[in-house]
Amino acid sequence: MTTAPTADAAREFVRAAAVVATSTDEDYRVDIRSGRHRLTADEPASVGGADTATNPTGMLLSALGSCTAITLRMYAQRKQWPLETVRVHLGYEKGPDKTARITRRIELVGELDEAQRARLLDIAERTPVTRAVSGGTPIVEESARHE
Repeated sequence: MTTAPTADAAREFVRAAAVVATSTDEDYRVDIRSGRHRLTADEPASVGGADTATNPTGMLLSALGSCTAITLRMYAQRKQWPLETVRVHLGYEKGPDKTARITRRIELVGELDEAQRARLLDIAERTPVTRAVSGGTPIVEESARHE
């Protein structure tokens, strides 16, 4: 069970991102607003959705992959390393005992030496979304506002 933070503790947090996800009467389709950007999520037809967009797990993997690619690109640019392309392959797998895991394979294209490649792969373990997912970031319920 997650407990609500005290007023003092809540003031210490600074919101880094915010999203509003809205589901209406269109089966499982969800309209997502993230800042000025609009996205959509849905479920495949096999589970009752209309398959109009990626499913929520695909969105999670997309966040992880894009954060990894962006972070590695930023790091390489700061170091002026010859990184041409970052490709992040991700999979969400379910085990026979109902456990789940995310697999990640990172391709680094460019004239990088082994030390640079090793450093980039090390940095990949510390990206913001990687830390949020692997660290089990707590989800804190806020009071609902009724409209």
